[in-house]
Amino acid sequence: MQRKRRTKHTPRLRMAAIALAWALAGSAALAQSPPPPLTLKALFDRAWERQPEAQSAALRRESAQAARSGADTWTAEPAALELSRKSDRPGSNQGSREYEVGVALPLWLPGERARKAALGDAEIKAVESRRLAAQLQLAATVREAWWALQRAQAELGLAQDRLQNAQRLAADVARRFKAGDMSRADQTQADGAVAQAEAAVAEAMGARDVAQAALAAWGGNVVLADGADPEAEALPAPGLPADHPAVADWQDQAAVARRAADLAAVQTRANPELTVAATRGREQAGDRYLQSFTVGVRVPLGGGDRARAKETAARADALDAEVRARAEQDRLAADVAAAAARVKATQAQREAMARHAALARDTRDFIDKAFRLGEADWPTRLRVELEAVQAERQWARARIDAAAAVSTLRQALGLLPQ
Repeated sequence: MQRKRRTKHTPRLRMAAIALAWALAGSAALAQSPPPPLTLKALFDRAWERQPEAQSAALRRESAQAARSGADTWTAEPAALELSRKSDRPGSNQGSREYEVGVALPLWLPGERARKAALGDAEIKAVESRRLAAQLQLAATVREAWWALQRAQAELGLAQDRLQNAQRLAADVARRFKAGDMSRADQTQADGAVAQAEAAVAEAMGARDVAQAALAAWGGNVVLADGADPEAEALPAPGLPADHPAVADWQDQAAVARRAADLAAVQTRANPELTVAATRGREQAGDRYLQSFTVGVRVPLGGGDRARAKETAARADALDAEVRARAEQDRLAADVAAAAARVKATQAQREAMARHAALARDTRDFIDKAFRLGEADWPTRLRVELEAVQAERQWARARIDAAAAVSTLRQALGLLPQ
């Protein structure tokens, strides 16, 4: 009798086989799972991180806070150390000697310290409002590119559905042509409908790729959910907010200019200096060194026309920013009113197009059933199919237009994507 040989696997080989199986399963799962669809808020956050304003915001805030901290010091400028040596016989130990050590302390002008603190507070607020205004400006560009891609994606989906229906109809016509129920002209017309649908798919795919490339410049690779309705932002409350970023930016710039003008009004001369010095000297070689102390005040004369020019320029900047803020507020009020009317119109249009599309689908199903039973002719079936495709296209556009109108209203109200 022959004995069967049994091969024994060592534990090490078994562990290696299990690890290889897990690795293959994990790689297959990663290959099958597509990246999650991107939302408007995530795209905006990704685009903002790449903006120079976002990367320099912390440094600008730190700079403004450092300038504000300068108003809390005891002196207007950093103190200066003065050292001097005087001799009537250089290079020799003979004759008189005098050594002086002093400190110069720049003093605040009357009202200068408080006005510099007010200017620092205004600059800190202006840095934040400038960041919010830059975010809102970026949001407008991202929103425009986002909804352009949504429209292109919807057009592509409808074109692909039209192609599938045209191919199905062409196959049905070819089958009935072979059976002798339909003519060659009917088959040619059905094949022509397939060719038109293929051309529409190619055109829609090209438009989708262009819109996707434009949007990819803001946030890298963009993946949208196929066949899903666009995610609409929340409908905001009506009324222009008082702290609109676009208006607040100009208002804060005007506040900075006014504070700068107030500061320039008191800085009519350079800062006076308080000098405290200690002097140690002798008259002749061999004499005992004597020590003295000096306290002095240095008061510069007025700045004249230069100080007035600085104040006048700052007040002109403040007036310019205030006028721009009022003009921006009027423009935004008109934009909000137009955007609100657009939201109302697009929502009504979306509901009407939804009913129209539902009726067109019911008509297509009814005519399709009648066509299969021989109770409807081919031109009627093709016309109803085209009308259903057009109704679906109008409904898809209406859905996107309604969502985009809400996004436009939020943009006019100064709200960022969410």
